[in-house]
Amino acid sequence: MTEFEKIYQNYNPRQAALDEARALLTAAAKAAMADGALPEAELPAFIVEIPADTKNGDIASNIAMAGARSWRKAPKMIADALLAHLPSIENSVFAKVEVAGPGFINLFLAPSFWASVVLSACSNKEYGRTDHGKGAKYNVEFVSANPTGPMHMGNARGGALGDCLSAVLDWSGYDVTREFYINDAGNQIQKFGKSLAVRYLQKYCGEEAYPLPAECYQGGDIKVLAGEFAELNGDKYVAACKGMDEETLFESEAFAALKDALVAYALPKNIAALKRDLGKYRIDYDVWFHESTLHESGAVKAVVDKLLELGACYKAEDGAIMYRSAQYAAKYGTVNKKKTEDGTEEEAKDEVLVRANGIPTYFAADIAYHYNKLATRGFAKAIDVWGADHHGHVARMKGAMDAIGLNGEDLDVVLMQMVNLMRDGQPVRMSKRTGNAITLTDLLEEVPIDSARFLFNMHDAGSGIDFDLDQAVKTDNDNPVYYVQYAHARICSILKKMESEGVQFAGAEKVDATLLTEPSEMDLIRMLAAFPQEIVMAAEKYDPSRINRFVIDLASAFHRFYGSCRIQGADPAVQQARLALCIGVKNAIFNVLTMFKINVPEKM
Repeated sequence: MTEFEKIYQNYNPRQAALDEARALLTAAAKAAMADGALPEAELPAFIVEIPADTKNGDIASNIAMAGARSWRKAPKMIADALLAHLPSIENSVFAKVEVAGPGFINLFLAPSFWASVVLSACSNKEYGRTDHGKGAKYNVEFVSANPTGPMHMGNARGGALGDCLSAVLDWSGYDVTREFYINDAGNQIQKFGKSLAVRYLQKYCGEEAYPLPAECYQGGDIKVLAGEFAELNGDKYVAACKGMDEETLFESEAFAALKDALVAYALPKNIAALKRDLGKYRIDYDVWFHESTLHESGAVKAVVDKLLELGACYKAEDGAIMYRSAQYAAKYGTVNKKKTEDGTEEEAKDEVLVRANGIPTYFAADIAYHYNKLATRGFAKAIDVWGADHHGHVARMKGAMDAIGLNGEDLDVVLMQMVNLMRDGQPVRMSKRTGNAITLTDLLEEVPIDSARFLFNMHDAGSGIDFDLDQAVKTDNDNPVYYVQYAHARICSILKKMESEGVQFAGAEKVDATLLTEPSEMDLIRMLAAFPQEIVMAAEKYDPSRINRFVIDLASAFHRFYGSCRIQGADPAVQQARLALCIGVKNAIFNVLTMFKINVPEKM
């Protein structure tokens, strides 16, 4: 990296300008109070922002209005006093400062500032990356689908959301760990084993002899796994299970042995399939965390003991350990409701952590898991991406962190709404192959991965999505990802054409970017200036979809610029400045697409 490039490393022009504006106004206020133009008072909290309409200034502040009470003067008088005591802006990023209306202060950025944006975007291959997060350790857990069956459409959205959120956090300077929580213990694994065992016995004795209980998993994948196990092991488990009624069978040692053998065979296969399918979807996790390790290590028991010690739990008469859920969850909202005998709902006050038979509940393991993230591994934030149907679990989990001596505010949950798959304007609900809900594998066989990842991240998590299969397979501007990729390819084509005509880009150090003053040029530069802060805002708000919307707007702005500003045949100095702008836009588009693991073609 050259010294020139180092200047623009981690450069966030919009934030830098806002910070400099705040510093200038703060200095002006202190100077005005020091010489008596304003009475001595505590500096008011004030806003410095980019206004919606920048015609009257690139940055606006309400400091004069905010200080009216403490300085006991009219805002206009305060604003005039502040301007009179403003430090010199000769070496700042500002060209002029004005008072407008009843006392707004408007600051206008200098041509040198806009030039620095172009040079930064053009010379810094990682333009957009900042150190805003200062290396704080964040854990993002997402998808975490049960390993008892294939992943469905909701996982496709959750995968894109979680992976893209992790990416914007990383680009904002956080130390990010992507994590998948494997539920390989508890009731669902017992149910998985029971389902497999019944299907295995059916293979040799028929479905009438061993009907599949309603509570078991009904999917075709269970039959396939049981069949594979039968091919490897034959009927050696059948004889020991024969001759028992259903109740006796399900409680027998023979059935338990069959279940254990089937789970030992099928669970690793399902976990491997999860990893394979998510890898195909370009999601690589740093950690695959097994729930079973929490039980085996004694972490679940340790957490329950700690909650008992802290008075957050108590032992019931039947020996169960109860947790005072509502007491701790109230701060964060309502805990789960429970049905009463007359069918109405009431707030669940206390919840079982350990059953009377000594077996911990899933909730106990979940508390231990989040304690492991925040306390044992020391993450500053644990961010979970959940389906919106888990909203009732948020308050109780955050409350549990308080109960165990941590801070519930360090656990953040992003709730994600449902996906409706559409074709020809109609909902698509079933897989043609399996007759069940559409799986991630089904989707990726039909839709390009670039389209799936981009389109699933087009809306904030709280919005439902109608995923249009027809749009997702299009290779024209109706498909947003194609539109953005085309803008990048178009810039590559322009640069190659100029090179073929003997016009080489001389390098950012030799460019006079102050020559870029046309409206379409300034629109592009303003967007480039906003790019690093857009990534920061996407990270802070846990909303990576704003980067999709940003890059679509950037592509549109580029096409407008190219339609109104000549590069070929332009004055050589202007031509070099416009080439720098093209390269800056190309870098920004490249960084968005690669950040979100989407291909970046150089020709289309």
